[in-house]
Amino acid sequence: MPVSIFNDVIGPVMRGSSSSHCAAALRIGRIARDLMGARISRVLLEFDREGSLPTTHDSQGSDMGLCGGLMGWDPADDGVPTSVDALRAAGVTFDVAVVDTRDPHPNTYRLTVENADERHTLVAISTGGGMMEVIDVDGFALSMGGDYFETLVVVPGGAEDVAALIGSKMPVDHVLVHHAAGRQMVQIRAQQCVDDALEDELRRRWPDLSAYRISPVLPVRSRADLRVPFSTAAELVALDAGADRPLWEWAVEYEMARGGMTADEVLARMVDIVRLLRRSIAQGIAGTSFEDRILGHQSGQFKQHLDAGRLLDTGALSRAVLYVTALMEVKSSMGVIVAAPTAGACAALPGSCIAFAEMMDKSEEDMARAMLAAGAAGVFIASQWTFAAEVGGCQAEGGSAAAMAAAALVTLSGGTLSQALTASSMALQSMLGLICDPVAGRVEVPCLGKNVIAASNAASCANMALAGFDAVIPFDEVVDSARRVSGQMPRELRCTSLGGLADTPTARRIEAGLAARKGCGDGCVC
Repeated sequence: MPVSIFNDVIGPVMRGSSSSHCAAALRIGRIARDLMGARISRVLLEFDREGSLPTTHDSQGSDMGLCGGLMGWDPADDGVPTSVDALRAAGVTFDVAVVDTRDPHPNTYRLTVENADERHTLVAISTGGGMMEVIDVDGFALSMGGDYFETLVVVPGGAEDVAALIGSKMPVDHVLVHHAAGRQMVQIRAQQCVDDALEDELRRRWPDLSAYRISPVLPVRSRADLRVPFSTAAELVALDAGADRPLWEWAVEYEMARGGMTADEVLARMVDIVRLLRRSIAQGIAGTSFEDRILGHQSGQFKQHLDAGRLLDTGALSRAVLYVTALMEVKSSMGVIVAAPTAGACAALPGSCIAFAEMMDKSEEDMARAMLAAGAAGVFIASQWTFAAEVGGCQAEGGSAAAMAAAALVTLSGGTLSQALTASSMALQSMLGLICDPVAGRVEVPCLGKNVIAASNAASCANMALAGFDAVIPFDEVVDSARRVSGQMPRELRCTSLGGLADTPTARRIEAGLAARKGCGDGCVC
């Protein structure tokens, strides 16, 4: 399905250190819970030894997110940080194992869930920024993105007749038939699940039938007639036909088409996100605490020095640094943040956008318009590539955030479409090849500094674009270059904590200290 600004780019609203780990895992857990009808007594979570998750699943929140989803919670629920304990307290056995499966995607989750009466397996991948895809259920290869109400009907045979009957009784968007080991599965995507009456009718005709209802986990759902006006920068430039309309206006049109919303609804949703972000910034400056983290509260000290005039005069950029660091501290304390486009890069865009907007005396609606422009820039990236550092390194997270923030800052300044795309291109060019090397598996060091660099980069590139500088390489080509570079990066430099700064003596001492504090012994899978 086409990218949605509120699904894929600016969102989810969440708790946790990593959207690829925590938010995506929570959504996977929600689907597994639905598959079991919320009756679960045992969970086995398995990770491929050569993937990114064996070394990071505990420190970056995969276990926490998955258990939150299995409890039926939302990504921003207060209980998410303690969800593993909550699941076990509810009587569910939860085990994690590292296996040799040679999964092609580094963020692959293999789940076995069971109770006294049934057992199911589920394979899913985290694709970046909290997005995920279920690719296998009980041996049936399928695709489930969490953007539909879905009903899975398993029968020994006669799947086409089952599909025809369902299609005659209710509106459906897609009907897919899958085969596995002598069984057949009908996958129904619709705006609602098969109801009790229809399921009873199906069971009367096929007594051996099994049916499972899966609810959406994404805020913006899909539909059969969905069409978006563009997905790449080049397509938008052609559609604009030289008018040079502001990028935010095109973003509104895009999300109206993608989400079936009005222009007012699109803007109002982004205003709500801006207000949430401003509250989180204030929380970060006031002070945060969390035991399992490397860095303490530092943004408050920065503010004291800034207010006292003891820092270099960098104008609005100093306020941006303050806001970026405050948001990163909220993230690391399991407070509420917005993945924009990811949790690891959650601060560069909103921190710079809100700081510069305040210095320019702009309204929250102006901030929302700038964030929408950033969302459009993110659409161009997500449609062609990824936000997942496990796939693309930090160029996929910090680089994308810088490109999006550059478009937002141009928009705040009244810039045109071409200027916004120029700024985005230059910002991503400047961060091409950036590795992801989180110390001790925590999304803090060097992630804090990289978010600050992304914000500073965005501000510089926005001014250069507004002054008429030439990006030379079109934005789409820069995104494609980043995609190709990611394929040349070794696994150790893509969010595994096996290379870069994460593999220094000091980092290993920090990692050992944090593990000892948590009580992890030699047999600990974290």
